[in-house]
Amino acid sequence: MTASNDLRWLQNRRDFLGRASQGLGIAALASLMNPGLLAAPPDAAEHPWPAALPKLHFPPRAKAVIFLCMAGGPSHLETLDYKPKLAEMDGQPMPASLTEGQPIAQLQNQQLKCLAPQFPFQRWGKSGQEIATVLPHIGSIADEICIVRSLQTNAINHDPAHTFMNTGSTVSGRPSMGSWILYGLGSECDNLPGFVVLTSVGGGQSQPIASRQWHSGFLPSRFQGVPFHSKGDPVLYVRTPAGVDERQQRDVVDAVKQLSGWHGEAVDHPEIAARVAQYEMAFRMQASVPELMDTSDEPQHILDMYGGRGGDGSFAGNCLLARRLVQRGVRFVQLYHRGWDHHGNVKGGVEVVAKLVDQGSAALIKDLKQQGMLDDTLVIWGGEFGRTPMAQGTGRDHHIKGFSLWMAGGGIKPGITYGATDDLGYNAVENIFPVHDLHATMLYLLGIDHLRLTVRHQGRDYRLTDIAGHVVRDILA
Repeated sequence: MTASNDLRWLQNRRDFLGRASQGLGIAALASLMNPGLLAAPPDAAEHPWPAALPKLHFPPRAKAVIFLCMAGGPSHLETLDYKPKLAEMDGQPMPASLTEGQPIAQLQNQQLKCLAPQFPFQRWGKSGQEIATVLPHIGSIADEICIVRSLQTNAINHDPAHTFMNTGSTVSGRPSMGSWILYGLGSECDNLPGFVVLTSVGGGQSQPIASRQWHSGFLPSRFQGVPFHSKGDPVLYVRTPAGVDERQQRDVVDAVKQLSGWHGEAVDHPEIAARVAQYEMAFRMQASVPELMDTSDEPQHILDMYGGRGGDGSFAGNCLLARRLVQRGVRFVQLYHRGWDHHGNVKGGVEVVAKLVDQGSAALIKDLKQQGMLDDTLVIWGGEFGRTPMAQGTGRDHHIKGFSLWMAGGGIKPGITYGATDDLGYNAVENIFPVHDLHATMLYLLGIDHLRLTVRHQGRDYRLTDIAGHVVRDILA
């Protein structure tokens, strides 16, 4: 008996007849309700995973996103939000009117005293945006970026705050923003994943990042992020083993595809198709990934501008890889740098981590612009929350009521500052910018109405922005 027959006889005659009768009944009911449901979509065989949105809701301004995640919660008060009043009140008690009854992470029941900004700020570029001197390279791109100083989030501890920033919910198990975008738009790249994650570390307490932050949740697993190693081979075992040629590899993939196809016919499970697609992708990546990592084709002045090269484990090297990934059609690239959690010695910690991320962040914007890619690539730089104006020894605690990030390219108005916190940097008080608004605006720039990219799951329609979110048009070019 052949392998095909072995699989097909796994179910007995009674099971087969029972399942067949159920299928016929469902098909008959569906045809009565809507005859068009039984018609195969155009090109279904050639494109088993088409974009969920074959037609965009708006003209897109961006076609890809690079999200630079400063994991740990960078202090807005040492980076992007200048507060001279806080400097004046250094060591004095925080006004109770600001802090009473407010969520505070580790400073509960402690005496709350102001801690002055630890670095001077200066005005940069023609726009005159105020950025801390500890970030001179980002200061050099002040005229290309939009600084948002009025963010607010819903979670005060790292993991749920990352989950909220990535999925729009503090409840684990929802699809990440990269998965939503890949699901809605599809990928423009046949030989690399459409959603790639890169991580680097250094500069402070390095909070762990869980893989569920780039998970696809209840969407098919094909849409989850694929983590690449930042040093050495980005994907383990992607290189063809010694003594094995491409034809032999192709034979293995074809055999797995055929066996999975027989199994899929028997059980009709969507994850089987996803598994086959990932085998095909892995086969194609054996050629594409080594080529991606070989930065010898980059001019020396580009490597010097970044201060790192792909595969060296640095944030700067990952920024260069992010440009190369987007250049090859990858839809969403997420870079995590773990090193921004400064409960103590915020001055020394920020000074160290800034040296690790400042040059690469600015080089990415300059490089994208030189390549003619900045106009249709949205870059976002920021953390899961900010830090308190109150001292935690020589550091700062977690803070969710007002913090900062910057955005560039992809339809964002350059050289502007949007929103504001109060004089001490505690509460966002002007043009408050919730995380759901960030998601809604990001989707809008990609041509998606955030209210209409939904998936029915467990009896409810879910979306990235949950039941909130507004497009912030004031920051659009």
